[in-house]
Amino acid sequence: MAQIAKRAYKYRFYPTPEQARVLARTFGCVRLVYNKALQERTCAYTGERRRVSYVETSAWLTAWKRSEELAFLSEVSSVPLQQALRHLQAGFANFFAGRAGYPRPVRFGIPRLQEWGGSQIRPFLRSVTSSHTR
Repeated sequence: MAQIAKRAYKYRFYPTPEQARVLARTFGCVRLVYNKALQERTCAYTGERRRVSYVETSAWLTAWKRSEELAFLSEVSSVPLQQALRHLQAGFANFFAGRAGYPRPVRFGIPRLQEWGGSQIRPFLRSVTSSHTR
């Protein structure tokens, strides 16, 4: 039986100042969408004892993009914004199944450059690369 050799590659990302601004803006919008959706879902659950679906939160995102005060959400890629809603949906699914605690808000602030290669960029890259390879 032949052995398969596994290799790992480590990459480092050095964005230009313009790319750093775009990434900071995108991550800020992702945090805003996640926290706003969490707040809306919490209000719906505590006020009406109603569970909110991913489809409904996605419709909220569309409405937020059309509103004047959140129109800047249309200026960033929709992929990471939708991914934030998917993460929130998974958090609520785990909560209601008893596997995790109640989802918490994401902290605000600009991530340090060293952190960008980690968990923040991975879901975005996975979503973008999978949509382009189909």
